[in-house]
Amino acid sequence: MQNILVYIVIALGLSIVINIFLKKIGISQIIGYILTGIVIAYGFDLHEASHSHELEMAGEFGIVFLMFTIGLEISLERMGSMKKEIFTNGFLQVGVTTIITYILAHYLFALDGKSSIIIALAFSLSSTAIVLTYLKSSKEIHTAYGQNATGILIFQDIAVIPILILIGFLTNEGEQDIFVILWHTLLSGIVVIGVLFTVGKRVVTRLLHFSSSLEVDELFMGSVLFIVMASSLFAYYMGFTYSLGAFVAGMIIAETKYHHKVESDIAPFKDILLGTFFVVVGMKIDVLLFVDHIGLIIGLFLLIFFLKSLLIFILLQISTTNITALKTALFLSQVGEFSFVIFALAASGHILDETLVSLLVLVVIFSMVVTPFFVPYINKITKKLIQEKDVTTDLSAVQGRENHVIVCGYSVVGKFVTRYLEELDAPCVIIDNSNKHVKEALEDGKEAYLGDASKTAILEALNTEKAAAVIVTLDNIAKKRLICEVVLKQAENANIIVKVVSLEEKEMLSDLGITTIVDEKSEVARVLVERMLTCQIKYS
Repeated sequence: MQNILVYIVIALGLSIVINIFLKKIGISQIIGYILTGIVIAYGFDLHEASHSHELEMAGEFGIVFLMFTIGLEISLERMGSMKKEIFTNGFLQVGVTTIITYILAHYLFALDGKSSIIIALAFSLSSTAIVLTYLKSSKEIHTAYGQNATGILIFQDIAVIPILILIGFLTNEGEQDIFVILWHTLLSGIVVIGVLFTVGKRVVTRLLHFSSSLEVDELFMGSVLFIVMASSLFAYYMGFTYSLGAFVAGMIIAETKYHHKVESDIAPFKDILLGTFFVVVGMKIDVLLFVDHIGLIIGLFLLIFFLKSLLIFILLQISTTNITALKTALFLSQVGEFSFVIFALAASGHILDETLVSLLVLVVIFSMVVTPFFVPYINKITKKLIQEKDVTTDLSAVQGRENHVIVCGYSVVGKFVTRYLEELDAPCVIIDNSNKHVKEALEDGKEAYLGDASKTAILEALNTEKAAAVIVTLDNIAKKRLICEVVLKQAENANIIVKVVSLEEKEMLSDLGITTIVDEKSEVARVLVERMLTCQIKYS
């Protein structure tokens, strides 16, 4: 026990020192955690400990809390609006990538059918931990490519379940009928989701209500941890992954008024456990095997990188712009953490050779190590490779502009706002993150640009400091708050007018010092009364 505490203290201290240094040179802390794992494993000869079930469980719960925070941002309503990103794009990406990779593994590398299908399925998955961590921290998760990447990653996480079932079926050499297994799995899935969204939703709502009403942070945090852990364990005992239960729990809380508080409170736990996950990944690295096969490992990585990028780009460019498709493809070009589970299960079932598994694990780790180095430059890479001509993205025309109105969003309310501004001869600039909305604005003869209004660089390009006002017409409360925070940080005295749809949203924005918050329902009521007062009384 004492030795374990020593290792934990050393790992914690080492990771802090390494990450402080890496942060100063602009490198992701994920690399720091992986380096910590390598140093710990070789410094204390703990290679075997990296395969410890308890340690892997601690690391896996980093993914659990990450999936929980994703669930917090994806309510049932939003998931319904993301059907294309999750089910269409996700299914096509996993299916097509699996088929092409299987053909290459079986016919080019002469592997047997079982090995080829396992490798193909594992390589079709991308890293939820790395990609979503970056998208959330950079606030790019709300962009078109961020939504595409998020939807595909959600489908991949769901796809892990049938993949693990298939491996179990292959391990048992067909002793059980696969249709029986699939039927039991489908039935269990219905039970899990049904219980969590009926009984679970009532329990969660009441528990959070009572714990928050007591105004004791420890009780509220304890309630959240209980909800995450209980949901994860329930899903696991029903034959699914822990992360699926956590994801559903997040979706349930997303339907309540506590989701913003829960998300901010849970962040430290998620980040610490994610760090544990990457330390375990680092401990798995066999440096000698990597050096001996460095050419093969880098070659396989490059093959996977270009193959996945090309396939995802081709699949997505049918339904979106080339630049959005390429950005999404580059974000998802690596191999994900769930491949460790797939390879470990396949090796224990003697489907894959141990030496082959060790080599494949190194390829996966190498792809995960490389990814944080290039994802910050994806926007620059895509701009050099593709010049978008159908949508205006060059904001240079706005430079030097003064006393203009910046309208964030060109949906229904945004269209009415710009119409009234035109009647007043007030110059306005529209910024929207939706390619469709920007095209509509351009077709309507408006000055519109494609971009994320919560990005400092975009606001600087729009000359926000010299703008007469910033009108926020979006529906997403999290996005509205983020835009207001960034605008006020850049232009402290900015005139911000924000549309809200409820008192709850109004309270969420009340601490920011926004110039005007327009309550949609209150304004409608006021206009109705004003119209009533101007009506002539009719006598019978």
